[in-house]
Amino acid sequence: MASLNVERRGRGQPIVLLHGIGGELCVWEPVLEPLAEHLDVIAVDLPGFGHSPPLPDGAGPTPEALARAVARLMDELGLESAHLAGNSLGGWVALELGKTARARSVSALCPAGLWRGPLDPAGAPAPRGAQRMARALRPLLPAAMLSPALRRRALARVVAHPERVPRAAATRMVSSYARSTAYDATNVAMRQSHFTGASRIRVPLTVAFGEQDRLIRPVRLRAPGARTLVLPDCGHIPMFDQPDVVARLLLETSGQLPESSQAPPRKEGTMG
Repeated sequence: MASLNVERRGRGQPIVLLHGIGGELCVWEPVLEPLAEHLDVIAVDLPGFGHSPPLPDGAGPTPEALARAVARLMDELGLESAHLAGNSLGGWVALELGKTARARSVSALCPAGLWRGPLDPAGAPAPRGAQRMARALRPLLPAAMLSPALRRRALARVVAHPERVPRAAATRMVSSYARSTAYDATNVAMRQSHFTGASRIRVPLTVAFGEQDRLIRPVRLRAPGARTLVLPDCGHIPMFDQPDVVARLLLETSGQLPESSQAPPRKEGTMG
């Protein structure tokens, strides 16, 4: 039995999908089927999120520690290497794995950690008002998410088009945020650090940012052969905004896009 909760489907080369802080694997639902037509898709709940247990006592949930947990999961699944794709915190974790032999390619969507230095070296707890409210309202979420207006208010910071998020997925996303046991410690660990060592990534790498992302702004990662894109009309979690575009990006980066679907060479910078 795997140490982390996973959803697996498809066949072919493996791709591991990693969500952001406070999320769970359900954020990948819009792209699971198109990816599974070409790849062995493994969506993961990171330690302390979704239905996965937290890291063992004493292990701080740094992006490096989370990357090691994903590597252990790959060992359990018999995977020497895999394509890695991550969103937000998951993008940072994928970049950490990209520096190792475990990665065949890396797709980082709106990745955290690309700030110039630690945001808060002292590790002060971040404000928790939004999470407290989500926890208080959790029993009411299934009914509340019936309202398009409430769905929009709950998801507007992370999705450019909340109306495209099905009610069941919206309920899971907000509920996951409310119940995530590792949120506070992981948030502190993220803010105390930043991603380094990009030059060690020697596999195909795409870093993509949402044009309407309210949380992360585009930067260019200094890594050999890195491709930097802006996803038009997308927010911080672009899988719901433009699932076809995201699926194509992951297939392109992994080298699994069918020849019949390949378009003429495109100027780097946007993807639509």
